[in-house]
Amino acid sequence: MNYDQIIQETIKTNNSKIVLAVMDGLGDIRHPEFSGKTPLEYAKTPNIDKLAAQSCAGRMYPILPGITPGSGPAHLALFGYDPMQVTIGRGVLEAVGIGFELRPGDIAARCNFATMDQNNLIIDRRAGRIATEESEKLCEELRSIREIDGVEIIIMPGKGHRFVTIFRSKEKEIGDQINDTDPLEEGKPLLPAKGKNPPSEFLASVINQFVEKGLHILRDKYPANSFLIRGISSKPDIPSLNQKYQLEAAAIATYPMYRGIASLLGMTLLPAPDSIEGLFQTYLEFRQKYDFFFIHIKGTDQAGEDGDFESKVQCIEKVDQALPVLLENKPDVLAITADHSSPCAMRSHSWHPVPLLLHSAFCGIDDVQHFDEYSCIHGSLGLFESKYLMGILLANAKRLDKFGA
Repeated sequence: MNYDQIIQETIKTNNSKIVLAVMDGLGDIRHPEFSGKTPLEYAKTPNIDKLAAQSCAGRMYPILPGITPGSGPAHLALFGYDPMQVTIGRGVLEAVGIGFELRPGDIAARCNFATMDQNNLIIDRRAGRIATEESEKLCEELRSIREIDGVEIIIMPGKGHRFVTIFRSKEKEIGDQINDTDPLEEGKPLLPAKGKNPPSEFLASVINQFVEKGLHILRDKYPANSFLIRGISSKPDIPSLNQKYQLEAAAIATYPMYRGIASLLGMTLLPAPDSIEGLFQTYLEFRQKYDFFFIHIKGTDQAGEDGDFESKVQCIEKVDQALPVLLENKPDVLAITADHSSPCAMRSHSWHPVPLLLHSAFCGIDDVQHFDEYSCIHGSLGLFESKYLMGILLANAKRLDKFGA
C-alpha cells in the first residue's frame, strides 16, 4: 500500500477550512550585497514572524534533492500529486487558465513575446515584460496566420508578455512530443522544433513554419519582435481534488498558468484582484462555501527571475502587511510556503528547498521565531518532499482517520 492509498483509506470530511498560501518562487539564497541575507530574512515581516512563533516550521524539496522544478510540477506536488507520475504541460495550463476550452486532440503551447537582435539572437526572453494591452495587439496581428498544412492555429493573449497558441487538426494526427523553441538564455538563437514521433514531427514542421511567418509579421515590433514557444502539450486525465481528498476546493490566483492548474484539478476559480489584500479579502468573502483555498502570489517569483532583490523584499512585505486581513477569520489550517525557489542571484528557478510555515490548533508549536529559509532549518516539520504536504494539512484539519487497528 502506498501513501495515496493510505490517504484514500483514511480520508473523512468535516467543516474545517484549509488555506494554502503560495508565494511563488519565495525561496532564495543569501546575497552578499544585502547584509548577507535572503529577501525573506531582509524583509520586515512582523505579522508573519508573530504567526511563526505560534506555529511550526520546516522545509520542502519541491521534487527531489538537486532537481529544479518547473511551475507545473512544483504546484502538482503541493497539491499532493506525484510530479514524477502526473504531468501537465505548461501550454495546457496556460490555455485552461485563460478559459479556453481544449478539445480532444488539441495541442497547446505557452508563448512569450521576446526581443531579437540583428543577428537573430534572443536578447530578452520577456520583451521587457510588455503590457497585456500591447500583447493583445500583437496577437491580433499574428492571427493572420490561420492555418498551416491543414492545421488550424488559434492565438489567444494571456497576461503581460505571454500568449497561448492552440494547434488543431481535423484530418491528420498531431503530437506533443516536441521541444521548446526557447533557448533559455539570452544571447542564443531560437531552437528549431523537433518531434520525437511521426505525429510530433508533423506538428514540429508546422510550428517551424509558424515561427518563420510570425517573425516576419513582428520584424518591426521592437521590443516584441520575436516569440518563444514553450510547454507544447495536450490535456491529461487526472483525478480532481474532490475525488482525491473529498475537498470542495477553490483557487484565488491572477495568472493564467495557476488558474489553469487549479481548474484542471477541479478547483472553482474565484475573483482574484491584483492586490494581495484583495486576494485575502476574496478568501473572507467565500470562506463558508469551500473547504480548501489555494491563494497564489506571483510577485516574489517575478522579482526573483528579474534578479530584483528590492522588489522581492517589497512583495514579501506587502504580504506581511496584508496578513491581518487573512487572519480576520483565521482558517483551521494555514500553510504559507512556496512552489519553488527563485534566487535573485540566479535569476531563475532553482533546486533549493522552500520554507514552510504551518499553523493550526494541533500543529505543535516549535522554537522557530522568524519565517525565513534558515530559521526553518530548525523547525519541527523537518525536511520532506512537497508531495507530502497535503497529507500534513489534512491531518491538522482532522480530516484523516487512524490507519490500521
